[in-house]
Amino acid sequence: MRFLSFVRKGVAGYGAKVDDGIVDLTGRVQGARSLKDAISRGLLAEAADLAMGMGPGIAFSDVTLLPVIPDPDKILCIGLNYEKHRAETKRPDADYPAVFVRFPDSQVAHRQPIVKPKRSDRLDYEGELAIIIGQGGRNISEADALNHIAGWSCYNDGSIRDYQRHTHQFTPGKIFPGTGAFGPYMMTPDEAGDHRSWPIETRLNGEVMQKATLSDLIFTIPRIISYLSEFTPLSAGDVILTGTPGGVGDRREPPVFMKNGDVVEVEIGPLGILINPVADEV
Repeated sequence: MRFLSFVRKGVAGYGAKVDDGIVDLTGRVQGARSLKDAISRGLLAEAADLAMGMGPGIAFSDVTLLPVIPDPDKILCIGLNYEKHRAETKRPDADYPAVFVRFPDSQVAHRQPIVKPKRSDRLDYEGELAIIIGQGGRNISEADALNHIAGWSCYNDGSIRDYQRHTHQFTPGKIFPGTGAFGPYMMTPDEAGDHRSWPIETRLNGEVMQKATLSDLIFTIPRIISYLSEFTPLSAGDVILTGTPGGVGDRREPPVFMKNGDVVEVEIGPLGILINPVADEV
């Protein structure tokens, strides 16, 4: 099943994508009024059954999409997790994943503009696989890690490269408002299947900029979940970004940065295509 978050008639809610429409599930499954709430209460299977029985009720034109999880407690990001990207940055091999954070208010939805800030012209794309945590926990084993996933989605972890390099910490370049695109929906594991062979591709104005498969990850999805859970409790609705392939604009000759009027797409296997225009900050 594919779940999404949206605003309809001024009210935030969630639903399921069925055929070419949306089943509005807000408040209909044991009173859950958000996708995060439904995940945390273990209601996704019940929500999916209800959606399949109802059929599409509203059109996409009737809603304004939100980031898949608008209000995660944590967004944990993994850097340098594809060998080609690690090599192009000239960073050494590492025994542990590089971890930084993103804040929920830095996110935008599918079709909403990614914002190029006034303070920088170095806005870069980073197509990534996003994991949405279902069952939380601490010290999760790698063997059990996939059972803690509620779903998968596409993400564009837009980066302000000059601010990223102001110090040894990445965070300042990763949390500008409107730079992290998340969507269009979350696909549950039962529909998505085995993630390991999925292709991932980022396109800027139709040109392929990044292309890889998830089998190229240096640290696997189970390893990432297990490692993160060693030092912080994972909670339902938390989002984990798993790293970007090589081909980022900052490392090209000459560099390629996103600008007003551009359109960037992130496509991952069965998860659909996340599409965002780019607009200057006003």
